[in-house]
Amino acid sequence: MSGVQGNQIQATRRADVQMLLATVIWGSSYLFMKSGLASIQELNLIALRFGIAFIVAGILFHRRLRSVDHGTLLAGGVLGTALFAAFVFITYGVQRTTASQAGFLISLAVIFVPMLMMVIRRRLPDKRLSVGIVVAVAGLGLLTLQHEMSLHLGDLLCILAALVYAVYIILAGHYTPKHDPLTLGTIQLGVAALWGIVATFLYETPQLPDTPESWASILGLGILCSGLGYILQTLAQRHASPTRTSLIFSLEPLFAAAFAFIFQGEFLTLQGYCGAALMLAGVLITEIKLSQPVFRRRKRPAL
Repeated sequence: MSGVQGNQIQATRRADVQMLLATVIWGSSYLFMKSGLASIQELNLIALRFGIAFIVAGILFHRRLRSVDHGTLLAGGVLGTALFAAFVFITYGVQRTTASQAGFLISLAVIFVPMLMMVIRRRLPDKRLSVGIVVAVAGLGLLTLQHEMSLHLGDLLCILAALVYAVYIILAGHYTPKHDPLTLGTIQLGVAALWGIVATFLYETPQLPDTPESWASILGLGILCSGLGYILQTLAQRHASPTRTSLIFSLEPLFAAAFAFIFQGEFLTLQGYCGAALMLAGVLITEIKLSQPVFRRRKRPAL
């Protein structure tokens, strides 16, 4: 093995550890959001969490921000806008469903990433991807469709959040190898915070948390889940593809369900657990063989 190959393997492993740590942190975010939303509104919460994250990151990496170039500013603006859009759906969705169920539904981003890549590359999916999608959709039905056979609003919002977050993962995979990850990560947090502040003044009444529990939740969201989590993701995606990133992200619902069970005593029904298991199985079927191509070229018709 050459020195270059060894360095690449080390970089990939380091990226995996960074993404896994971010995923564990994000697993706790649903509980923090539930607690924070008890005293403030959704857009207000988004503005505070990303505002706090930007302030902390700005203090730590202020020297890098002094020499930021226009390309990094533009990339950070695009990523920050996509991140804000995803969290509008996530925050409204979490308010209207359970923390554990939200975690599983938002993990559908892992399925949406290869589906969107299929559209971008104009290639048909292979059998593994097709089977994985079918299994995941079957699990989604068991998890979300109750006796009245309809999706609740919170479930639908979380699914939309997964789609928008998949777009964010693909954009991050495009921009992060081209720019300094710490600078890019800090700028995207600032842009997401700016969008949150504007939306709060337009559609809500700005306010601060009024209980110690709510403050603890907002600080946890800002410093850990947004600040540390998205800086880690930005660092990781310099050496990991969107598909590999989404595979590790698929573990988030397990941590979300574990945190919800430990701290809130949340349980799924037997049907829900079966659906969650099928969703994870679909994710693993889709992504586990990373060394094989996920897409095959469309065959040309014979002349």
